[in-house]
Amino acid sequence: MNDMTVLETYGRVTALLEITIQRKLPGPIERIWDYLTDSELRSQWLASGIMPADPGSVFELVWRNDELTEDAEARPEGFPEEQRMTSEIVAFEAPHRLAFTWPPRGEVSIELKTIGSDVLLTLVHKRISDRKNMTMVGAGWHMHLDILAAKASGQKPGAFWQGWLRLRDEYDRLIPE
Repeated sequence: MNDMTVLETYGRVTALLEITIQRKLPGPIERIWDYLTDSELRSQWLASGIMPADPGSVFELVWRNDELTEDAEARPEGFPEEQRMTSEIVAFEAPHRLAFTWPPRGEVSIELKTIGSDVLLTLVHKRISDRKNMTMVGAGWHMHLDILAAKASGQKPGAFWQGWLRLRDEYDRLIPE
């Protein structure tokens, strides 16, 4: 896709148990790559954790979603203050492609492409366990990428949990049974 004026706001089901989400972000591409790979920058929109550059290397992502926005809000029932996940680097091709495992069997691939002064980010999450998790994962990536877009643009992001709850309901309606 070269025309960034037709980007869809929501993720799309692009294969069985697979969601693809795109975002237009302000460049340059190296700055957006840093938001993906630098623990301190990534912790501002997703999760912290030192990410090695070598495929096959293991790393840990640490989510603290309560800290992503300044809005004080209640965390939904069943979600801990902190969540951890061990992943493995599948591809690390600076500054264009990052892929890592999503246990137990999933994989996330993020591709960056320069278009003019902007960057097209395409995220594909493959092998999601089931439809229920697709709604949660779709809403999660959607909200996290909205926060990345806000931070990369110098704007204040919306409340994380409030946005995630709204998006979870919307993805439940959008994802086919």
